[in-house]
Amino acid sequence: MRSMKSLVLTVPFILASCGAGTEVDSGITYMPNDSGGATESPLEVEASEVFGACVNRDFPVAIVSMSPTATEVLFAIGAGEQVIAVDNYSDWPPEAPVVKDLAGWNPNVEAIAALEPDLVILSDSGIREELGLLGIDVYVADAAVEFEDVYDQMIEIGEITCQRVGAMAAVADMRERIAVLLDGIKRPEKPLTYYHELDETLYSVTSATFIGHVYSLTGLVNIADPVDEGGSSWGYPQLDQEFVLEADPDIIFFADAKCCGQSVETIASRPGWSELKAVQNGNVIEIDDDVSSRWGPRLVDFLSRVSAAVSAVKVE
Repeated sequence: MRSMKSLVLTVPFILASCGAGTEVDSGITYMPNDSGGATESPLEVEASEVFGACVNRDFPVAIVSMSPTATEVLFAIGAGEQVIAVDNYSDWPPEAPVVKDLAGWNPNVEAIAALEPDLVILSDSGIREELGLLGIDVYVADAAVEFEDVYDQMIEIGEITCQRVGAMAAVADMRERIAVLLDGIKRPEKPLTYYHELDETLYSVTSATFIGHVYSLTGLVNIADPVDEGGSSWGYPQLDQEFVLEADPDIIFFADAKCCGQSVETIASRPGWSELKAVQNGNVIEIDDDVSSRWGPRLVDFLSRVSAAVSAVKVE
């Protein structure tokens, strides 16, 4: 599924893959070979077309990433040296050039433009148009829904940064490692149930989210699915104590250790939770907050943690 085509080109260059003489000029005018007219908005093209143009123009050497996932992808595919700044939430890998005042949740156009980037990668399209008007190339790294979305996005980022070979290698490595993990899971005859905790107020995820999709691949059944059958919570419902206690999941995965100070001990100390099967059988598993919320190369680490828990689960 290819839904990640939010690349806006606003810097003049020749698109070799579109045919000789096809030019993008000034960010608002596109003059195709077979037309004498012009469009009134920035040209949007497939990333594959951009890669074809790499041979005829300088590839981006001043990339600003406003997406923690995209930051991890950039370094994984070999584009790390092209990155000049990343937002304050891009804490991986350690060598990523974090700019503390570069707010990821509330990006500032002026602050980004002051860095003079030739490519900005965003996690949503909120300021795409504003950056485009300043003549800055923009790629929006939309949230993934399935693994194929992840691979597609990594290849596209590889293409727009002229690191397609590195991207293809990274994707091939991920595919192989994920296949090995899934093949090696020891699934019990009766499907196990689980609860994934986002924070201490019991916000969770359903199978409709990317996080839930990862769990589904391991054969686990999500206790939160019935709560959001109508989709009113967009896949992120807030559960209550009584619901979790009644569902009595086989495994509890908590991804709120760093954000909210939760631990096996704090979870077990909640009223009534010490009686849960997951607590009594030692099946309360910490999941790194960041790894589980990003769909980049460390997806393999997330899946590895989940698959190991499924294979080793104790059920009485």
